[in-house]
Amino acid sequence: MILYEYPFNERIRTYLRLEHLFRRLGELVPREHPIDHHYALATIFEVMDVAARADLKSDVMKDLEKQKQALNSYRGNPAIAESVLDEVIGKLEGCFSTLNNLPGKAGQSLTENEWLMSIRSRVGIPGGTCEFDLPAYYAWQHRSATMRQDDLERWASTLAPFAESVHMLLKLLRDSGTPQKVMASHGQLQQTLPQGRTFQLLRLRLDPKLGLVPEISGNRLMVSVRLMRQETADRLQASNDNAQFELTLCS
Repeated sequence: MILYEYPFNERIRTYLRLEHLFRRLGELVPREHPIDHHYALATIFEVMDVAARADLKSDVMKDLEKQKQALNSYRGNPAIAESVLDEVIGKLEGCFSTLNNLPGKAGQSLTENEWLMSIRSRVGIPGGTCEFDLPAYYAWQHRSATMRQDDLERWASTLAPFAESVHMLLKLLRDSGTPQKVMASHGQLQQTLPQGRTFQLLRLRLDPKLGLVPEISGNRLMVSVRLMRQETADRLQASNDNAQFELTLCS
């Protein structure tokens, strides 16, 4: 099954983008080729760019505190295992404390590294990191894979508290939803959302054998899914077939 996720607000959109980048970084750093490490470094810069567009640290800390208060309200509930509850709340408190002790925005300490910032200013230019533009960076790429990995892990460690916190918040959000099987009639589904609840994330699982691609849109009142099929010349065309998929709304 292919999993698609659709955020209902800009904050969750930012969290998903950061998670995507942190996953990519986790894949690239353990590799050994200089090209992989070039894109790992470019990914670190992308994380810094995404995090700089909003007051990420403040938003994450507010969400961590909100989740902690919500979970504390379950204390004394006989259906809740206190040991598991304590463990989750402890992780939230740890994330909050680590972020609170981190100075400035995400990657703030990296902006003080002139060598890294010289690379960052050239990464967005097509071919801008050639050896004649950045000879020191070219030399770094010829170091041993172990040395490059140590450098990347050191630089990425400044972003680790954000990665851990975003992962924790998205896990709790995803666990809040209940999957349901739905049917798209003639390739379309429209579903009215229940009043009194504010959903933040939609998750859709679709069988790849169907050869369909979902186009998702939604707001606080309604969700709409239109299934598309990739035809010749790589163009997407609306599908008229009935198709079943799994839908999860997370609040």
